Amino acid sequence: METSHGLVETPMFMPVGTQGSVKAIEQRELVELGAQIILGNTYHLYLRPGVDVIESAGGLHGFIGWNKPILTDSGGYQIFSLTDLREIEEDGVTFRSHVDGSTHVFTPESVITIQRQLGSDVMMVLDECAPHPCDIEYAQRSNGLTIRWAERCRNAFEQDGSRYGHAQGLFGIVQGSIYREIRELSAQALVKMDFDGYAIGGLAVGEPVEQMYEITEFCEALLPREKPRYLMGVGTPQNLLESIERGMDMFDCVLPTRNGRNANLFTRTGSLNLRNAVHKTDLSPVDPECTCYTCKNFSRAYLRHLFQVKEILALQLATIHNLSFYLWLMREAHKAIHQRRFAEWKHSILSGLRTGQVGIQ
Repeated sequence: METSHGLVETPMFMPVGTQGSVKAIEQRELVELGAQIILGNTYHLYLRPGVDVIESAGGLHGFIGWNKPILTDSGGYQIFSLTDLREIEEDGVTFRSHVDGSTHVFTPESVITIQRQLGSDVMMVLDECAPHPCDIEYAQRSNGLTIRWAERCRNAFEQDGSRYGHAQGLFGIVQGSIYREIRELSAQALVKMDFDGYAIGGLAVGEPVEQMYEITEFCEALLPREKPRYLMGVGTPQNLLESIERGMDMFDCVLPTRNGRNANLFTRTGSLNLRNAVHKTDLSPVDPECTCYTCKNFSRAYLRHLFQVKEILALQLATIHNLSFYLWLMREAHKAIHQRRFAEWKHSILSGLRTGQVGIQ
């Protein structure tokens, strides 16, 4: 995927920097780990520090000191999660800030303006993420609104140019809950609008994982092959590999950073909880096959000690490792695809995660 801030190889995982920062890790370390692109959130950045502050710094890249690509979510999912603090209408969403209770309105047009001010490389349309479970009537109404909002976002995008002289792309979001007929209508309408890429939203919100895979595969077949496909909010290492096999290019999830801050680390032989007493005297690295800074320099026993005494360094070192694992997984998937051995490689990796044996490299 080509952007004004660099080329991004797919499949890719985007570390989540909701408020302009990937929690517990510096931008310098993200670069060293090989992060190609990060995600910021329109809702949170709009509330704090405010788009005027970010615009005065020359956009989000300048404000946070990151010269690689950035994708910004429209804030639709955050509004979806504020069930008691928002009201959805045809014109847009009225919501109360979770910070101070103040009232705000997001419309498709205002969300585009805000993302223009942020200056992200990839912008997302405003959508409604239907809850799970929901009946087919609700899903139909919700998707109809999302399609109308997408068209308004597309029009606003064409009328409002970049603030900072670099190109910005706009992605549409396929919705429709678990209903194939609604998903098909959604994809067809969005493809006609000719977005720069397409996301699949409204999954990983409580439905069975096999149903998530089925809907992902169904939607993928409806989307243009030459444009990026982004599965939003997913997921575990297993989720990523299964979804790559089903044609997905882009992923984001708080799992590696959130789990890291809670002492749960991902390795080639499965996950481990560093709070467990078994690691108290274990002087081996978290993952002997990993070459990240954490694994090269520190033992499981030391990391467990840091968590036990609540040292901030524990959060940083665990986050470094988990993001290193996720980014390594994407690089290896990319390599396996080019070598036409993805199915074999994926089977080996998943087998290793299940059995505790290291998969093929």
